[in-house]
Amino acid sequence: MRAIRAASAALLGVASLGLATPLAAAATSVNNTPYDFTVTPSTVAPGGRVTLTAGGCNTTASASSGVFDSVTIPSNGSATATVDGDAKPGAVYAVSFACGSDTASLDMRISGTPARPTASSTTVAPQGVRGGLGGSIGGLNTGELAAGTALVVAAATGTIYVVRRRSESRQH
Repeated sequence: MRAIRAASAALLGVASLGLATPLAAAATSVNNTPYDFTVTPSTVAPGGRVTLTAGGCNTTASASSGVFDSVTIPSNGSATATVDGDAKPGAVYAVSFACGSDTASLDMRISGTPARPTASSTTVAPQGVRGGLGGSIGGLNTGELAAGTALVVAAATGTIYVVRRRSESRQH
């Protein structure tokens, strides 16, 4: 019995380590400059928009990447860039910042689904799955309701029968 507990604990530890590994791999590169360069969001859909910030840079800064055109960022400000629609999903692209003679590079990940255009012809990030009721609200069917109730009652009765029978034979 102890071996089963130890194996369960080991499997649980390995599973938690496996789930934490992608989070560590998703960390962005380090900004080793005195400026606060950021790419928001760090994961974007092909055709989506990112906000590039060069905080602390007292002159105009620039940002460039292989998946969007070069952008000029105003002093201590931010600018937006539109990611190319043909950016490879799952790829990580470097975003290079320059403020005077200081440069830095941050990573930007491309998500697996393209952004959808809105009515104002701008792009937005994809939304999550819309979980519905799965067709269960088509109306109440009396036959299905009775059959489901009968199955639940039969399962509960069978469980009670087996448990009581088992406890009678194990009396000490």
